[in-house]
Amino acid sequence: MKLGKTVLFSTVLAAGAGLAMGATDAHAAETYTVEAGDTLSKISHKFAGNDSLVSKIAKANKISNVNMIFAGQKLTIDGEAKAEKAAVQETTQAAAVETPVQETTQAAPAQPVAEQPAAQATTPTNINSAKEWIAQRESSGSYTATNGQYIGRYQLSASYLNGDYSAANQERVADQYVTSRYGSWEGAQAFWQANGWY
Repeated sequence: MKLGKTVLFSTVLAAGAGLAMGATDAHAAETYTVEAGDTLSKISHKFAGNDSLVSKIAKANKISNVNMIFAGQKLTIDGEAKAEKAAVQETTQAAAVETPVQETTQAAPAQPVAEQPAAQATTPTNINSAKEWIAQRESSGSYTATNGQYIGRYQLSASYLNGDYSAANQERVADQYVTSRYGSWEGAQAFWQANGWY
């Protein structure tokens, strides 16, 4: 009888230790490598589903300008964010289970129709406004502007343009340059604002 109680007690202790270790791992910090086109807002959405982590990520990684991160940069993301997102998802799923099937079917079409156009409308405008902002600072928007070895609307080096100074080539090369160096036009604009060039 004593042996049975000892075995049972040991099993309970092992299970408790396993739960404690699992809880610690759920809140462990994670390292995230910034990809081209990432912003702190996008990264926050990946981990928390909203913008709530932007300032936490910036503070944890000593980022003074939240608009300036670089592809390949390693960021530490607080593990509590993932736990919060999981809790929100569980609550949402539980609410969805309690909702009658008829109401879900009727409400579902209206929501995506309202959300999709808004997302499509804001993204190109932000990109175009940052791109236009840089073009105005660099050349007043002129495709024929020159400044030493720098040519055109985005003041690209002649070596980048490979002798083709057409507007189409300037646009294509500028997009490639900005994507490879800053990840986005917003990133290039933030860098320009901090340094006076991009």
